[in-house]
Amino acid sequence: MTSATLDHLTRLDEQALDTLFREGRTANSFSDEPVPAATLEEIYEIAKFGPTAANSQPLRIVFLTTDESKQRLLPLMSEGNRGKTAMAPVVAILAADADFNERMPELFPHAPESKDWFGDLESRRRVAEFNAGLQVGYLIMAVRAVGLAAGPMNGFDHDAVDAEFFAGTNLHSVVVMNIGKPGESPWFDRLPRLAYEDAVTVL
Repeated sequence: MTSATLDHLTRLDEQALDTLFREGRTANSFSDEPVPAATLEEIYEIAKFGPTAANSQPLRIVFLTTDESKQRLLPLMSEGNRGKTAMAPVVAILAADADFNERMPELFPHAPESKDWFGDLESRRRVAEFNAGLQVGYLIMAVRAVGLAAGPMNGFDHDAVDAEFFAGTNLHSVVVMNIGKPGESPWFDRLPRLAYEDAVTVL
């Protein structure tokens, strides 16, 4: 996006707002329609522009697209999440990289010393998990934007997933997300949201 484009920000139309937010739902079943590799790349290329602290971008993604790769994950999912994960054409393991600071001279080039801003490993983990959490939200929106459904989940054995997929690294799994076209009866009833006056204070 150019600065000229930014000078002329426009409101999304109602259909786009419905797709991304008002009617967007977490899918609990998926069809067997495959998701092309090019679509997975498109999802990332959209989501990567969401803001993170000092452009740190700590999210790392493993897309599981084969039965063999998903079989490594399924025993590590909670029982209630296993069936829909087996059904999804793509399962994304979304992880926070506590070594994100190694890329800071590239991602924040006007301040190459930013590599040393984030302290010890435990401090970097906190920064990484917070900002990767932001990026998970952007990824959900990007999945919806390309006409697919997302099913983010936290019900899995994080330590076991880390040992299986990220051994020898400082990556820590944050969310597992099913991605694909919705299957039969994919939506639960919409749960309530807090009203504006219950969630917002204007000073």
